[in-house]
Amino acid sequence: MNKYIDHTLLKPEATEAEISVLCKEAIDYDFKAVCVNPAWITFCKNQLKASDVLVCTVVGFPLGANTTETKVFETKDAILKGADEIDMVINIGKLKDQDYDYVLNDIKAVRAASKDKTLKVIIETALLSDAEIRKVSKLCVEAKADFVKTSTGFSTSGANIRVVEIIKKTVGDDALIKAAGGVRSQADLKAMIAAGANRIGTSSGTKLIEK
Repeated sequence: MNKYIDHTLLKPEATEAEISVLCKEAIDYDFKAVCVNPAWITFCKNQLKASDVLVCTVVGFPLGANTTETKVFETKDAILKGADEIDMVINIGKLKDQDYDYVLNDIKAVRAASKDKTLKVIIETALLSDAEIRKVSKLCVEAKADFVKTSTGFSTSGANIRVVEIIKKTVGDDALIKAAGGVRSQADLKAMIAAGANRIGTSSGTKLIEK
């Protein structure tokens, strides 16, 4: 299950030493990716160059309220610096206003900017109703995102089995699912995968996987 894990460190106070440990652990445990803030992309790329561990970064993070143009710039800049995967945050307020064209076009713009890189769309399920989760999951599919991602890890709660099941039932095989936040044990990990998660975003990766 190692390759399910995006080994994550997004706290604002993360130091170079901590990011270096993150990369070393990702190599040692053969994780799929590290997920870091954009300022660490180049550093991580260098740390991971002798491995197959990918560099994932975040766009419009953590609120999603940046302009589309800002998200597009962030995406292009991240890829230029070596990012392999982009995790973007939707505009949550626009979704709640039922401005679905805005939300769709926001994702589409980042999809276009990310080109052939993996795009995961963070929908922040803790702030959404079940109906909103279903609606935005469909928008992610329409925009041709690779993944629907549950959470930033910076809101009121992270992923849970119920929301992963809702997303899976909505998207079927048309998109993958990343469950993030709240996955802290091997039991959590296995339950999320059983519910339909294809990737797990966690800062507890080394505790979830036995070497």
